[in-house]
Amino acid sequence: MIGLSTYAFFWEPLTVEDMLDRTIELGADAFQICDHPAVADFDAARLDALAARALAGGVALELGTRGTAVAHLDAYLGIAERLGARLVRTMVTGPAADEELTEVLPRYAAAGVTIALETYEKVPAADLVALVERVGHPNLGICLDPANGVAALDHPDRVVDVTAAHVVNLHVKDFAFTRDEGWVGFRLAGCPLGEGQLDLDRLFARVRPAERGISQIIEHWLPWQGDEAATVALERTWTAHNLAYLRRRA
Repeated sequence: MIGLSTYAFFWEPLTVEDMLDRTIELGADAFQICDHPAVADFDAARLDALAARALAGGVALELGTRGTAVAHLDAYLGIAERLGARLVRTMVTGPAADEELTEVLPRYAAAGVTIALETYEKVPAADLVALVERVGHPNLGICLDPANGVAALDHPDRVVDVTAAHVVNLHVKDFAFTRDEGWVGFRLAGCPLGEGQLDLDRLFARVRPAERGISQIIEHWLPWQGDEAATVALERTWTAHNLAYLRRRA
């Protein structure tokens, strides 16, 4: 299942409904409403309408948030149930994640919803795997984003290898290091799939997303291009390119 994240529409001023419509128009299989706090304020009627819109368009909905506080995850479970979402991606942001996840996971399991903990620079990949294994619940896994750990010197290939067995969701974006002007330091930024340093062959060989039914969600790290029109146009180009690229690899 190949889908788009709200991060694929980062620069374009769109409502969630607009993003979903664009996802449907592009023929993607899924739309992940990720790090979009406004969704928590949607009333039942708006959530129901969004769910109906996705169902009619043949698009599966997923959710994304941050943190593991019990009340917060319970609130997102309610949103997920309303939307018919079967996955909630979140990030470990505090020291009580083990206990908090242990408390909420039975409720997630009863609703048929999985929690995916994202790899990122604040939590080494090995520590995230250890947490998942300690909690030991079938509705808990990892959202693998190989690039995020670079800021903590966690090599993308190592992150893939360490987490592969526990992955339940993929964030797919390519990236490249380039020297800053004057050779003073480096810059890590996004680029179209296949043009950067993401080893997609290795990723697919280790994780086997098609075989395991793991959704592949496209995101971008697209730098500002100087003005809104140019940035939005390039964002659209990257999205179309990345969808086509992943479909060829499916």
